[in-house]
Amino acid sequence: MAKIAFLGLGVMGYPMAGHLQTAGHQVTVYNRTAAKAQAWAKHYGGSQADTPAKAAQGVDFVMTCVGNDEDLRAVCTGPDGAFSGMSRGAILVDHTTVSPMVTRELSRSACDLGLGYVDAPISGGQAGAENGVLSVMCGGTPEDFDKAAEVIDAYAKICRRLGDSGAGQLCKSANQIAIAGLVQGLSEALRFSEKAGLDIADVVEVISQGAAGSWQMTNRSQTMAKGEFDHGFAVDWMRKDLGICLSTAEELGAPLPVTALVDQFYKDVQAMGGARWDTSALIERLRKLS
Repeated sequence: MAKIAFLGLGVMGYPMAGHLQTAGHQVTVYNRTAAKAQAWAKHYGGSQADTPAKAAQGVDFVMTCVGNDEDLRAVCTGPDGAFSGMSRGAILVDHTTVSPMVTRELSRSACDLGLGYVDAPISGGQAGAENGVLSVMCGGTPEDFDKAAEVIDAYAKICRRLGDSGAGQLCKSANQIAIAGLVQGLSEALRFSEKAGLDIADVVEVISQGAAGSWQMTNRSQTMAKGEFDHGFAVDWMRKDLGICLSTAEELGAPLPVTALVDQFYKDVQAMGGARWDTSALIERLRKLS
């Protein structure tokens, strides 16, 4: 069993850290809001630290799951950052969705300090984190990945190395690109069915068994029909991720016309007051239009 620091106890990180502790690892947590770290320690029986550096002292792995590029830099670097507390040979595993640029920047810094680094963004939503069945897409050296995969297994349905540093983040962009188009298509199909006077449950039961079926249809169609969006992945975070997708695509020369359009649709949802709604709220935009 490993000694692990887990930094960031949001809707994903909280249960992920719990799975590690339950699996028998020795987990120390850090969260910017200390009360959440205290609650986690009380719930799971692990320990907490006041800074990322203190949490990282003497551990084999530091797992991060924070908000964005700057949040990740903040918990990794500086006198209170995880890098300053980690011992040579320890590995940082980043589960945050961030830009490939910051991933490569921090990976180089880790290497200079004799540390390992694996970018390991996740997909599967809050339910996937709670049930320990996340898809984890990784970038880093084969040696660092092989070591990290053994602990990631506590909350992963699949964990795959896609290439060197940054490859995990590039794969996560592909994931978000696919989701954006799927959710918009599902929203249009459901709104079309509503306008046509069809029963949504009947429509979904039939078409989900054919080529139109998807995770989004299975898990979000009924809440979309009811107008329930207080769960899952927030629109604000999706726009952050799509911003990364679009800027990276511009660098690569890869056109993303549908993704760019859906990003603007999510902007409309934000303007409707839906910044914290689940990403399936795209259907509300269509309802407003018709």
